[in-house]
Amino acid sequence: MPEESISGVVITFFSTASSVGKTLMSINMASELARQGYKICLMDCDLQFGDVANYLQLGFDNSISDVLKAMSTVQNTDLENLLTHYHYNKISFDVLPAPRDLAEAYNINPEDCNKLVEALRSRYDYIIIDTTSMFSTLNLTLLSASTIVTFLGIVDFIPTIKNMKIGNDTLKTLNFDTNKLRLVLNRSDAKTRIDMSDVETLLGDKFFHVLANDFKAASQSIITGIPMVLSDDDSELVHDIRALVARYTNRSYEDMSQDDSSRKNSGGWFSKIFS
Repeated sequence: MPEESISGVVITFFSTASSVGKTLMSINMASELARQGYKICLMDCDLQFGDVANYLQLGFDNSISDVLKAMSTVQNTDLENLLTHYHYNKISFDVLPAPRDLAEAYNINPEDCNKLVEALRSRYDYIIIDTTSMFSTLNLTLLSASTIVTFLGIVDFIPTIKNMKIGNDTLKTLNFDTNKLRLVLNRSDAKTRIDMSDVETLLGDKFFHVLANDFKAASQSIITGIPMVLSDDDSELVHDIRALVARYTNRSYEDMSQDDSSRKNSGGWFSKIFS
């Protein structure tokens, strides 16, 4: 694709609960898109506690704070030379890490981040954004700028589900464009008595996609710094991630169909709590 024709797709990972796998999933989506030949930038907008660089075991010279400073002082900043390059075998993509210091995070203006995203769109096919789990001015700005918002959740225990419902309802209250919202269930077959269909009834929306539970594969990826989709892992979770990417890119994937019934756990008691 000629560089001048690029108008990149912005995919943001968001949640209203912590420890749902946003960082791991954003890294693997960026990696899978890069594996397919797209030009990718992975942007860590969890400004205070971002872990993208840690997960990928990347050293870096410039954080998002440094890049924003450069943009404020130099016209037509050469962004690509300021970003950190991740390489594994023949696959590579660019990373924009979170600030090193909390003080830098507090000094970042959401509108400046929005301008940065727009600048990146002219240079990359896909910009993948990892966010923190809250309704902040920055997050709302990023959600508005996104082409697709992956609202990631898990159904392991009731407070997490409650937060997911609050988040989903809040977006509707804020008149957020729900056409670009994708509810994605992570760790769908974790050992729990909460039935997925009950959660969908509570949310008032069905999950767009479900991801298998594979703690071993996820842990190994973090230990090695190698994204699951770039390793030799042939787990169900890897296939689920690739199927999600296929749905986002409108490319076919042979394992795209998912048997939701096989992922549901016995139960039914959960819905009574909220009735």
